[in-house]
Amino acid sequence: MRVLQTGMEGDGAPHKIFLGVPVCYNSPAMVDTFLVPEKTVAQAKGDGPSVDVSAASNRVLLATLHITNIVEQESLDVSIYGSADGATWTPKPIAAFPQKFYRGQQPLLVDLTQHPEVKMLRAHWDTHRWGRGTEIPMFEFHVRLKEVPPEVLRDAMAEAKAMA
Repeated sequence: MRVLQTGMEGDGAPHKIFLGVPVCYNSPAMVDTFLVPEKTVAQAKGDGPSVDVSAASNRVLLATLHITNIVEQESLDVSIYGSADGATWTPKPIAAFPQKFYRGQQPLLVDLTQHPEVKMLRAHWDTHRWGRGTEIPMFEFHVRLKEVPPEVLRDAMAEAKAMA
């Protein structure tokens, strides 16, 4: 993907121009929220809040797991479940991050095109600890969810095809 120009528009949102097509990553109509709130501390398995994604014009979302604090010898598993009504959740995750052991960021595309009934998403996590010291794990993390603009997705797919 070639970025020809970057800058800020009058609304303060960062914009990029890809091959002559302006793209706003923070358009007010686009989904940009947290599946797991910032500075969440997990010491056991848990669930994030239900997040409504029904307003997303594009059914492909970017989830980013950001681990900001840990203790040694532990692991974190984060998966994403969908629901049509916010009460009944998919029996299996729609998407899952690779198991993590360290601080850092991990992006994950969440493709809802095969799940047209899904209107809500929720993150679920499991923690595990082994070795010496306390047996209670501790992760401080969050998961951010952003809608992928269709133009960016289309350009990325075209570029991937060209490289194949």
